[in-house]
Amino acid sequence: MEEILRSPINNNELAEFITATDYMVSGNDFSIKIDEETGLLVTTPRPKEEELGKYYDSKDYISHTDGNESFFEKIYNQVRNYTLKKKLKLVASKHAKGALLDVGCGTGAFLQTCLLAKWDVTGVEPDSKAATLAKAKVTVPIHSSLFEIALDGKQFDVITMWHVLEHVPDLNHTIDRLKSLLSPQGVLIIAVPNYNSYDALHYGRFWAAYDVPRHLYHFSQPSIKALFGNHDFELKETNSMVFDSFYISLLSEQYKTGRKKWFSAFLMGLESNIKAQQTGEYSSLIYVFNKMKG
Repeated sequence: MEEILRSPINNNELAEFITATDYMVSGNDFSIKIDEETGLLVTTPRPKEEELGKYYDSKDYISHTDGNESFFEKIYNQVRNYTLKKKLKLVASKHAKGALLDVGCGTGAFLQTCLLAKWDVTGVEPDSKAATLAKAKVTVPIHSSLFEIALDGKQFDVITMWHVLEHVPDLNHTIDRLKSLLSPQGVLIIAVPNYNSYDALHYGRFWAAYDVPRHLYHFSQPSIKALFGNHDFELKETNSMVFDSFYISLLSEQYKTGRKKWFSAFLMGLESNIKAQQTGEYSSLIYVFNKMKG
């Protein structure tokens, strides 16, 4: 295990926040600590980077398997097909067609969507099983690491990370690399869970989007702005991911009660979204960044 003592944003000492359980793989408890100045949460101690892979080895990790057998998987995939179109629409509204890099592309669904829309796409996916499935969908470059991509090559007009940043061991090193790969007028789009959402506050330690130890960091709106501001990114826009509250609430109900309580999860997801219309604190948020000028 590796212990993180200080915040990667400001080097502040971390304070106790909550303990959460890995319900997917190990059943172990993990501590989550807080940088009280920015609100960044950090899973610590956490598995060393070379040990993290075994915590993804589960048939329940749908984004890495393309599972479509159970009723839950079928619903997940139907929603995903809708949200893929929404993601493409967002990307297209921020930049004319060009070169797009999807970091953490999973099994390649978003790459395929963008390729069909005539984008020049490249992917990054460290999980070998997911990358194999992605390569079967699209014949485009898929790297196992962001750091495999040559800095003397082309830059990207759009870089996307859909629920990936929370999995990244070294935030600052990664964001520096993203900055180097993004063109001067490019757009960086980051989607992450939001632990200040109503469903997160309701479920507490059972909130499924803590997803320890796969989620190494847990973000709030102030922490995201502070983190990327340190790297000369300017936050231009924040958008909601309204379906996430239902999916996360369903998993959270299972973790809390031992079974999927569909109706309770639907009501909680709906209530969370209604409250977020006033507070802006949706279960997951999409942040759109540009490089700061000068």
